[in-house]
Amino acid sequence: MKTFREAYEAGDFLITTEAGPPKGTNIKEMIHHARALKGKVHAVNVTDNQSSVMRMGSLAGCRLLLDEGLDPIFQLTCRDRNRLAIQSDLLSAHVLGIRNVLSLTGDHVAAGDHPDAKPVFDIDSVHLLQVIEKLNRGRDMSTKGARGKILEDGNELNGKTDLFPGSTVTPEADPIAPQIIKFEKKVKAGAKFFQTQAVYNTEKFKSFMETARKHKVKILAGILLLKSASMAKYLNSFVPGISVPDELIKEMEGSGNPLETGIKIAGRLIKELSPYCDGIHVMAIGAEDKVLNILAEAGL
Repeated sequence: MKTFREAYEAGDFLITTEAGPPKGTNIKEMIHHARALKGKVHAVNVTDNQSSVMRMGSLAGCRLLLDEGLDPIFQLTCRDRNRLAIQSDLLSAHVLGIRNVLSLTGDHVAAGDHPDAKPVFDIDSVHLLQVIEKLNRGRDMSTKGARGKILEDGNELNGKTDLFPGSTVTPEADPIAPQIIKFEKKVKAGAKFFQTQAVYNTEKFKSFMETARKHKVKILAGILLLKSASMAKYLNSFVPGISVPDELIKEMEGSGNPLETGIKIAGRLIKELSPYCDGIHVMAIGAEDKVLNILAEAGL
């Protein structure tokens, strides 16, 4: 199967998903799921302390996936690292053979299992994309004392990177204007692809894509597996930018097998969204073994 970047450049319909590193050192389940995905998806994101919960690092997880013959996407947040550590991790990723990077600002530590940790946020996701662009040109982001600015100078690297940067966007945000502004800043900063927050409203997604199509980037629609009606209600109440329609909640409530119904809904959404996007990003958090069922339901 083509690498993610090869498929991107060939204009193929892109399929990505996620692998959550373990909270510990037992990688058996992660590797088991990864092996099942080989040849079925173009790339697999390795999450970076997702939801501010401490887990094994994304960089190590990416290398494990690479060893298993999958193309990883290195999720990198600005929450836990200053600019020195971020650049060091990016150089390390390149040396380890990891090429795809998803730039994220990151959830606040208050949301996770170490709420007393000190958040860093030295830079944000837009700056991170600018940093990747500079490293790819063989320069670091040294600001020469100009605090808070990414300048055109910087120290020369002994060997540049060849990283393929992407980021995220929330098509169903309300209001949408701030998301569009940041989306366009990310495009200008060098993002080549975007994996979206979960999409449940096709019409809102189509409206967002009218703006996105003005730019030469690829958009992968986010497909989040619903496991229960209570999960859908939780998303509506506590996760900004996600809005699960009432009819889907009622469909889940009336189901004798909510997980199976969630898989059918995910497959149906993929079919509805596919004509308008460049690919899909399947998020089956905690149910990674169901990703292939979702793809089969969608006919992929």
